Amino acid sequence: MEVTVARGAGLDVAKRSVVACVLVGEPGAVVVPEIKSFGTMTADLQRLAAWLAERGVTDVLMEATGAYWKPVYNVLERHGGFRLVVGNAQHLKAVPGRKTDVKDAVWLAQLLRHGLVRPSFIPDQEQRERRELTRYRTALIRERASEVNRLQKTLEAANIKLAAVLTDVTGASGQAILDALVNGEDDPAVLADLAHWRVQKKREALEQSLVGQLSPTLTFVVTQQLRHLRELDDLIATCDAEVERQLVPFAEVVARLDEIPGVGTRTAQVILAELGPDVSRFPTHRQVAAWAGLCPGNNASGGKRRRAKARKGSPWLKAALTEAGWAARRCKTGYLPEHGRRLAARRGDKRAVVAVGHSILVIIYSMLKHGTSYRDLGTEHFIHRDADRVKRRALERLRALGYDVELTPLPDVA
Repeated sequence: MEVTVARGAGLDVAKRSVVACVLVGEPGAVVVPEIKSFGTMTADLQRLAAWLAERGVTDVLMEATGAYWKPVYNVLERHGGFRLVVGNAQHLKAVPGRKTDVKDAVWLAQLLRHGLVRPSFIPDQEQRERRELTRYRTALIRERASEVNRLQKTLEAANIKLAAVLTDVTGASGQAILDALVNGEDDPAVLADLAHWRVQKKREALEQSLVGQLSPTLTFVVTQQLRHLRELDDLIATCDAEVERQLVPFAEVVARLDEIPGVGTRTAQVILAELGPDVSRFPTHRQVAAWAGLCPGNNASGGKRRRAKARKGSPWLKAALTEAGWAARRCKTGYLPEHGRRLAARRGDKRAVVAVGHSILVIIYSMLKHGTSYRDLGTEHFIHRDADRVKRRALERLRALGYDVELTPLPDVA
């Protein structure tokens, strides 16, 4: 087998140890593996970098095992002199059987030596840190959503059906009513007076939803839940400010991405942090869609294609684009909403949303690559694109109903 890396090393990374295997030798030479174990503290990793440098290693391969590879990558990156490759664990599986950390390291070194590893996309340190920030904010937003669900369950246990009347029990009206509830007010009429004037249109239903009883125990639980929600709101607001500060150099890019239907400011910030402003590392939109996990899966055998799930990819980017797909579906007019509606009629809502998310990613890739702004193709794009097919189908339906129709084109409107 052809040798593409003459001086390479494979690292089997675990929580407390790193096993390194160095293979040094020109093609055709007999290569004896040199193996050594190191700890995962920073000083240990610095010794690992020095040990690799002493042996003239140029390429280093490690497996993407959870978050354990990140400290190793950071130290070797700062040391310099290495071409670092992080491989997908799914692509690096060894032959089942006798498995040890040493054999895993040797296996990785051999794969690297013969060029059998496809490198994962690892951005620079600045972008990696922005990813950590936006992912932390996303985790806080998800935690807040979970806490709101717990609050609603607690209110249901007290026979308070506030969620059946208010769209958001943590909005201005809900917060005012809940604060009064935990402070001892139990008169539905008085509580309903605290709601926003728009909610007063549903006053009768609002008063009925507030007929319940918060026991001392449930009052304590609701008080803590409201306190937790306010703490989360403060944390999310602080993260928003920090994300905006760090993305000041890319404010114009975020503004352009915000023009896409379904993509808000937060979603644009997440996409920019995950994908980066430079998409040249992806040759085409197909590669970036595969990396994001938004391209169709392949399941074909014997000339037959079977239904397959979308492949795995970047979970944070995929979640942001899927959320944008749902938001775009709710728009009234435009290319993306119409695209989603046409697909949903044939494939269902969930598959249509993934397809719309894929289209949004393709649009973003083109905008970042060429530095352009969003241009909507319009709701009528699909009709004009398939004009002959639309006419043929319309005529077939009318003939099936017993009508003989002759089409006369209208003169072009000046």
